[in-house]
Amino acid sequence: MQFKTVLRAATAAVAIASIATPAFAQEEAAPESDRTLETVVTLGTRVANRSALDTAVAVDVVSSATLEKIGIGELNQALSVQLPSFNFPRPALNDGTDSVRPATLRGLGPDQTLVLVNGKRRHMASLVNVNGSIGRGTSAVDLNTIPTFAVSAIEVLRDGASAQYGSDAIAGVINVNLREAAEGGAAEVSYGWRETEYTVPVGTPPAGVTVPPGGEISRERSDGHVVTLSGWKGFQLGQDGYLTVTGEYKDQQHSERSGFDVRPNYPALPGGGVDPREAVINRFNAWTGEPELEQVTLFGNAGYNLENGVELYGWASYQDRDTTSAGFYRRALDARNVVEIYPNGFLPLISPETTDASLAGGARFELAGWDMDTSVVYGSNEMQFTIENTLNRSIGPSSKTSFDAGGFKYSQVVANLSAVKGFAVEGLCS
Repeated sequence: MQFKTVLRAATAAVAIASIATPAFAQEEAAPESDRTLETVVTLGTRVANRSALDTAVAVDVVSSATLEKIGIGELNQALSVQLPSFNFPRPALNDGTDSVRPATLRGLGPDQTLVLVNGKRRHMASLVNVNGSIGRGTSAVDLNTIPTFAVSAIEVLRDGASAQYGSDAIAGVINVNLREAAEGGAAEVSYGWRETEYTVPVGTPPAGVTVPPGGEISRERSDGHVVTLSGWKGFQLGQDGYLTVTGEYKDQQHSERSGFDVRPNYPALPGGGVDPREAVINRFNAWTGEPELEQVTLFGNAGYNLENGVELYGWASYQDRDTTSAGFYRRALDARNVVEIYPNGFLPLISPETTDASLAGGARFELAGWDMDTSVVYGSNEMQFTIENTLNRSIGPSSKTSFDAGGFKYSQVVANLSAVKGFAVEGLCS
């Protein structure tokens, strides 16, 4: 099949004005070279205030302004546009993997990339990818649980990551720095859809079905409509603190890019005749494409500086994601079908509900000349499956058509205590 897809989108954004404290010029201006602001990173180094150019290995930095300009609402997809080594495939007909899609860095497994939020380990999704998709047999962090508006910058370390961060960082490390704002804000409304033209080779159609000359069918599809509402707002906490709250709502319709099903759908009539319904049944009967999705996400990031120099910080997130994708079509003559319930066959629908939450708190302070950092981070991800438009063949015509298929849950607690101090070594420093 040959595809030509065009994404259509419209975006409206508004920024909430913030009041900034005026800066007063010094009597003697610093040289231009000294006034150049370099991007400071925390990834790949234990030294504070180190720029991306001063680290031992290269660190890619993707700013929030860059993420917002490309107009992509999914954080995983936005990173795949900005980072050539980051791939975010979009599998279809892969059960729960249609809802929680794994991403890869440098072509390695999804679970070989360490994902951090503000330098702290992010929890993984509860789903283990067991179908024929990239990342089979692995469970990965779902970056799409983090709204783009909640991000200040993203740091990506590839080379030498496992030497500093361990064996689960063989592919690299992705550190998501959250937005820190005590004032200001922004809101955005985006709407888009997918326009696709493609040709489908038909092959040998069943008896009673006619196809255009040439053995191909041309299709034009306009579907997969997406509406996203998102915004963030900064609040002042006391004299020297901030609280940044981000919210996002996303509603997406499914898209369909299936091929032409040439298989007979109905049993042959007595005497070997062809059932006339073969000529009118819809033969584009697979949901090969984007799933239906309704998603609500909340993210909060806070910090406060105490008078004794202690810096308190913390964040919390919550996401509820309802998704509907499809399995493989069951024909009317399929042994897995009950014709009394589905005389024309059926397309089973897989509808997982994913609930993701995190909570973190910590403090940074100085102790006897050491820079101390202590924190506790909790994360949880749960998927509950409902199978709709289906049946239990063993029960027969009395079978119900919707089932609770169970689910998975994963939770993680990480306690951290780190201490950093620099020492002058004669002959190794100036």
